[in-house]
Amino acid sequence: MGVEVEIMDFAARAADPAQLAERLAADKDHLIKAVLVCHIDTATSVQADLMALKAAIGDHPALFAVDAIASLGCAELCMDDWGIDVLVSASQKGLMSPPGAAFVWFSERAKAMGPSDMATPYWNWHARAEATELWQFWDGTAPVQMIYAANEALTMILDEESLPAVWARHEGLARAVWAAFEAWGKDGSGITLTVAEPSERARSVTAATLPRADELRAWCDQKAGLVLGLGLGAEDAANALRVAHMGHANAHQILGTLAVMEAGMTALAIPHGAGAIEAAARVIAERA
Repeated sequence: MGVEVEIMDFAARAADPAQLAERLAADKDHLIKAVLVCHIDTATSVQADLMALKAAIGDHPALFAVDAIASLGCAELCMDDWGIDVLVSASQKGLMSPPGAAFVWFSERAKAMGPSDMATPYWNWHARAEATELWQFWDGTAPVQMIYAANEALTMILDEESLPAVWARHEGLARAVWAAFEAWGKDGSGITLTVAEPSERARSVTAATLPRADELRAWCDQKAGLVLGLGLGAEDAANALRVAHMGHANAHQILGTLAVMEAGMTALAIPHGAGAIEAAARVIAERA
C-alpha cells in the first residue's frame, strides 16, 4: 500500500516504552504518523503495556494504533481512557464467534486526519463513519450470520457476565496455566514458559517450551481429543506448544486440559515436576 514501516522487535518481551520514547524523540520532523502495537501476540504470548506505551508517545502527534485481535474480550482494554486512536479486532478469539469478520474503531483525532490517497473504498473508514445503511459498514453485503453471532457473544460478555468479570476470569485461568507449567518445570525438566515476566504474559494464551511437545500434542489429540496449539515461530517447533484460555473458557475446561497434558507426559515418559494440577486448582480456588 506504499506505507513505509519501521519495526522495533522485542522478541519474547513486551515492547519497551523507553525505547519507543527515545525513537519518537529523535523524529524531530514528525515523519512517523502512527505507532502500531500488538496488544497480545499469539505466537510468543507476550502482552504489551498499552498505557505505558501511550505515555511514551507523549506529545508526539503520531496516532496510537492497537492490534487487539487476541486481547479484546480477554484482557483489560479501555480505548478512550487509554488514548488509543485506532483499534482493530476480529470475531474469533475473545469475541467467541466464527472467524471471518474484522472490526475497526477510530477516535475523533484519527477521523480528523482526513482520507489518504492510499485508501481503497474497502479500507476507507471515513465513508463508514458516515454510513446510514448496514451494507455501508461492510462496503458490500453484510455477513448477517456473523453479526448475529457477535451480538449473542456481546450479550454474554456485557449482560450475562459483565466485562470486569470476563477480565477477572481470564486472569484466573491464565494464572492457573502458569502455575501448572511452573510446577512441571521444576527439577530440570526443561519445561519453561516463553515469557518469563508475569506482568508481560498474555491473559488469553500461554506459549511454552516442552521437550517432545510434538509427541505430546499427538498423544493428547489421539488419546483424549485435546488439540494443543503449535509453537508458532518457535526456533525449535518440535519442543514448543501453546495453551489457549480465551473466550468461552472456564475452570473445568482448563483444569481438564492440564490434567490431560500431565497424563500424556506420564504416558510418554516426558520428565516433569509434580504438583501441577494441585497448583492450578489452588489458583482457581483462591480466585473463585
